[in-house]
Amino acid sequence: MAGRINDEDVKAVRDAVPIDAVVSEYLQLRNAGGGNLKGLCPFHDEKSPSFQVSPSKGLFHCFGCQEGGDTITFVMKVDHLSFSEAVERLAAQAGITLRYEEGGYNPAHQRGERIRLVEAHKIAAQWYAEQLATSPEAETGRVFLAERGFDQAAAVHFGVGYSPQGWDHLTRYLRGKGFTDKELTLSGLSQEGRRGPIDRFRGRLMWPIRDIGGEVVGFGARKLYETDNGPKYLNTPETAIYKKSQVLYGIDLAKKEIAKSSRAVVVEGYTDVMACHLAGVTTAIATCGTAFGGEHIKILRRLLMDNGSARVIFTFDGDAAGQKAALRAFEDDQKFAAETYIAIAPDGMDPCELRLAKGDEAVVDLTEPRTPLFEFALRQIVARYDLDTPAGRAAALDEAAPVVARIKNSGAQHEVAVELAGLLGILDTQFVVKRVAQLARWARERGGGGRNPASAPGPQQQFEAAGPRRNGSGPALNLRNPVYATERELLKLALQRPELVSPAFDAYGVDEFTAVPYAAVRQAVMEAGGAEYGVQDPQEFLIRVREEAPDDMVRAMVTELAVEAIMRRTVDETYAGEQLVTVRRRAVERRIRDIQGTVRRLEAGGDPARLAAARNELWVLQQYDQALKVHGAAAL
Repeated sequence: MAGRINDEDVKAVRDAVPIDAVVSEYLQLRNAGGGNLKGLCPFHDEKSPSFQVSPSKGLFHCFGCQEGGDTITFVMKVDHLSFSEAVERLAAQAGITLRYEEGGYNPAHQRGERIRLVEAHKIAAQWYAEQLATSPEAETGRVFLAERGFDQAAAVHFGVGYSPQGWDHLTRYLRGKGFTDKELTLSGLSQEGRRGPIDRFRGRLMWPIRDIGGEVVGFGARKLYETDNGPKYLNTPETAIYKKSQVLYGIDLAKKEIAKSSRAVVVEGYTDVMACHLAGVTTAIATCGTAFGGEHIKILRRLLMDNGSARVIFTFDGDAAGQKAALRAFEDDQKFAAETYIAIAPDGMDPCELRLAKGDEAVVDLTEPRTPLFEFALRQIVARYDLDTPAGRAAALDEAAPVVARIKNSGAQHEVAVELAGLLGILDTQFVVKRVAQLARWARERGGGGRNPASAPGPQQQFEAAGPRRNGSGPALNLRNPVYATERELLKLALQRPELVSPAFDAYGVDEFTAVPYAAVRQAVMEAGGAEYGVQDPQEFLIRVREEAPDDMVRAMVTELAVEAIMRRTVDETYAGEQLVTVRRRAVERRIRDIQGTVRRLEAGGDPARLAAARNELWVLQQYDQALKVHGAAAL
């Protein structure tokens, strides 16, 4: 049974690993103002960024799906890890040795399954690479690479290795490192043989497949010997850490340049990725034994940030299979805000072959965007029909018009509709243009294809929207209600800038916050030591407040308020004082109305002593309200 990680070590991990550095491994972040960063949420599908990160507070929050938390929470959610597994991964990155309570630290037995499987793959990748570099048997693999223009330095850069032909070389090696037969089978590195586990990969060239965070999660293995009866390429089977529809080969190397340049090149194989990167096209990636699909698009969109100037270039072989793959990619085109293009070498060579035959410049030239993917798709459609007959032209228009209607840019859509009329030989150009425009309008009305991603509301618009806005995380809050808006602003100040509202804020009662979620947050702040504690240790304060939240809904609200921008460019004591006074005056006014009602009832026939006390309290409150009105925060 795994021991509990020491609390001081957990805090040390939180402090040592900046949240923006961790999140940036998975998506592109841009300035959101107020010291915050924003990007496309990795936890739900969205077309405009509502995911915000606050580096100073070590928190993230999505205003779309309400996911939020600290660095550890992010790693847990994005990689489906347990709390201990996430802390262990971050500790390894930061070079922190963790201490475990209730039995001490035993790395062979106390790590979670996912951590163990990743560690096995890391050791396997190193062992395979050593085999390629030093084993006489691996000469076949070295020759294979050399014939394709890759030297030892290239092999090292991409971590390419070699799996020996024997039955259980890797299995025995990993057993010696403390891994159990069950772990080796679960990892996909071994498989059941007649007398126990044997190596899954034997006599093959090995490419380590890394996730976006850089962890080795699987392998792609290329056949080298004619005696091998297996497929040309053999990939790791689906495991707890490897899902082929959710990984892209080379993404760990390409992600920073993809984010920087807003451009990605999708190629078909491992050697194509190598050729592109060595030629200078460092945005190249490839799928791993599966078609390019929706989950791959999500990975790229988070890096490209869905800006309209982004480019995704697909390179496919010029054969029938390549054309089919291009059309399949076009089916998902609308999931990108980026413009999509196709690049096919005139002689049908892939990037690896092109680099060998014509050099690096030819590879760079190939990946320059030329043919929009929709144009390629149109030509493929039109080629299937007999355009010499009216029936053929009509059928081609029926299939091609929806393709043109899906073009994101309305100006380009009109232009291509005119070109389509010419392709089909339809003299009435306006008929084709109107047909396309009608299909595009219907798609927009249904909320489907053709929608401009830029029209999706951002976080600020969501805040200002009238009516219910929370999504399953507590009572509806209409933020056009000035009472709610001010209470929210004061809580944001207490969480983000406690020095501006302390010590006055700590004297505010829970009942001074009329929105139930805000009252719950106020209670959590109180139980965490108040805003005064936040002045002493801001980051630990936020951790405490989240821990004191009674449930996940309130915890999500705490994170949201800690990350959301304060609604004033200049945040100072004057602004904080205004929020303190406004919330207090409204509470005082509510109490005044209550007592006025009590006084009227007692005047109609009640206890004279109670009436006198009520009148006295009413007078005191009215004087206090007047003082707040005249002197502001100084009267608190």
